[in-house]
Amino acid sequence: MTTQAIIFDVDGTLADTEDAHRQSFNKAFAEQGLDWNWDVALYDKLLRVTGGKERIKYFVSSFLPDFAKPADYEGFVKNLHAVKTVHYTRMLGEGRIPLRPGIKQLIHDAHAAGITLAIATTTTPENVDALLEVGLSKDWAKLFAANGCGDIVPHKKPAPDIYFWVLEKLGLPASDCIALEDSENGLRSSLAAGIETYVTVNQYTRNQNFAGAAAVFDDLSDLRGFYKASGLSLAMAQNGY
Repeated sequence: MTTQAIIFDVDGTLADTEDAHRQSFNKAFAEQGLDWNWDVALYDKLLRVTGGKERIKYFVSSFLPDFAKPADYEGFVKNLHAVKTVHYTRMLGEGRIPLRPGIKQLIHDAHAAGITLAIATTTTPENVDALLEVGLSKDWAKLFAANGCGDIVPHKKPAPDIYFWVLEKLGLPASDCIALEDSENGLRSSLAAGIETYVTVNQYTRNQNFAGAAAVFDDLSDLRGFYKASGLSLAMAQNGY
């Protein structure tokens, strides 16, 4: 079956964003008067949980058992995450988080070939917009037929909810699509939705379990190799590209 659509994860896949997220969390903590600090080793453990607000809650429950939660704990977490997002989007706007090798070319090649593009991520719409406005253009959204972000589904990765949402928006069966992920949680999510998945690792995910992935790459600097492995070269040829 010829690939009709490519569904992209965002954080760690489109760009090496995870350490920028870590730094932004730490800035938010300091700004809110919290003596919390997430170093690289700790953040590696926290990445087992997808979603920024969920990650904060996991940190408190697992590493700060004596933390006195405010009466409006949900509001506290929501506000803390919002402050973090301000710092993160500022870094994106300053161009400090470029797209990973091969990503921009892949998006443009596939779009030119008539292959549908979509996003399936747990990060916020604001983060996606800030990243792709700088990495692609202000009109980046026109390239994507579905943009699945943030809290639009009840359960985040590794649950398959976000992929099912995207498939419904695209009106395509899973067998017509491939996914691009960077983490074990992301891979579990896309595979549970029945989507053939390719992985590009980063510093935080390199040693995770990617059993079931169609192929694992360091990055997409060798796009020809990725096209051959994924069958996209055939799909592009059949679309006259």
